[in-house]
Amino acid sequence: MTEESILRIPAKLEGMDLILSFVSFMLDTNGCSAQARTQLRMAVEELYVNVTLYAYPSGGGWAEIRGSVEDGVATLRLIDGGTPFNPLERDDPDIMLPGEERGIGGLGIYMVKNMMDELEFAYSNGCNQLTLRKQL
Repeated sequence: MTEESILRIPAKLEGMDLILSFVSFMLDTNGCSAQARTQLRMAVEELYVNVTLYAYPSGGGWAEIRGSVEDGVATLRLIDGGTPFNPLERDDPDIMLPGEERGIGGLGIYMVKNMMDELEFAYSNGCNQLTLRKQL
């Protein structure tokens, strides 16, 4: 089993570069394919932006990312102490509708669901925990 790496930062958009550098370093040191790397970075970016914009309505707060690679599978867990929210329960948007008829929101989570091999949500100890798994 590989050791899990952990990064906790204030939940602010300015932290995006640090989060993506964390993900890239973990993937690059474990022989990740270019496609899996791009998909994992896009998924983490989408989810992190959602945390920074919506998890803490009154501001403040933190976000944590944990990551490991074992047997060619990357596992990333995004954790926040914000408003309880399971993005996996959200209905998928009807992507066949024109954008103006589809309504706002949901497309990013839909993208994440389709790029990852496995997604899992838990709310535990006052924290949202979303786990992503992707074959490298």
